Amino acid sequence: MLKIIYMGTPDFAVPSLETLHKHHEVLAVVTAPDKPAGRGRKLRSSAVKQKAVELDIPVFQPEKLKDENFVEQMKALQPDLMVVVAFRMLPAIIWKIPKIGTFNLHASLLPQYRGAAPINHTIMNGEKVTGNTSFFIDDKIDTGKILLQNQVAIDENETAGELHNKLMMNGAELVLETVNRLEKGEIEPQVQTEDKDLKAAPKIFKQNCQIHWDVSGQDIHNRIRGLSPHPTAWTNIEYEGKTGIMKLYESRFRMESHQNEIGSIVDFNHEKISVAVKDGVIDILKLQPENKKPMLVKDFKNGYHIEHLKFI
Repeated sequence: MLKIIYMGTPDFAVPSLETLHKHHEVLAVVTAPDKPAGRGRKLRSSAVKQKAVELDIPVFQPEKLKDENFVEQMKALQPDLMVVVAFRMLPAIIWKIPKIGTFNLHASLLPQYRGAAPINHTIMNGEKVTGNTSFFIDDKIDTGKILLQNQVAIDENETAGELHNKLMMNGAELVLETVNRLEKGEIEPQVQTEDKDLKAAPKIFKQNCQIHWDVSGQDIHNRIRGLSPHPTAWTNIEYEGKTGIMKLYESRFRMESHQNEIGSIVDFNHEKISVAVKDGVIDILKLQPENKKPMLVKDFKNGYHIEHLKFI
């Protein structure tokens, strides 16, 4: 049984922590400091901290990872291994502490999709397969030697949120397998290849989320589902002579020929809004008007009229 320090913050990192806690000795959890949230701005703990408290595991929440007291506290624990899942970049003074090393779980098949948003970019690029990778941390982001990988299929209409949940559970299995095999000395770390065709997964900003209706319908569909539910695709709309923004959460694409103006609405029923694109039709199933909550089209239809709405 290895002695482990676990580092993580969001929901994605919780199943891996639970799994390790069942099979190894988790000495401590390192996570982000509590932050004000909600209308009352009350301090809210990370998902990982909440689970660590529930499991009675000591929690550290350093503001700065190079803080001398924090570094000494980590050294004093004498961990065999550090495991990182959805945390921030570690300084060398931290990741070099464990005897075996420090490994990270990344939600792509490295070296493809290095960066902050691999799940989103994987879907936006129309990939059919992705997976998780465990790798030893080094001085650069997501470039260390690969330990293990496993694959996950991506369904044609799957959203980033749905794929996130699949990879979250798949990742917990891979983390445990990686720890077990490192303990037995069964892994030969592999240097990542530097192929010229590598695809990146940088952080996504609002301007990257806009839908442009003059591209292929498949690209539009992939962008909508790849940004759902966060950070969410959006489009400009025109309604009753006024312009605004609408967020889009769920769609389908049908390839077909037509003579309709791109961005015009060709059907509007209780299940979908059908929008003309250059090579077919995009069916919008779930959306969010400005200053409203996300809703299905059947609920949206109650307050809007097709003849007054256009996507631009």
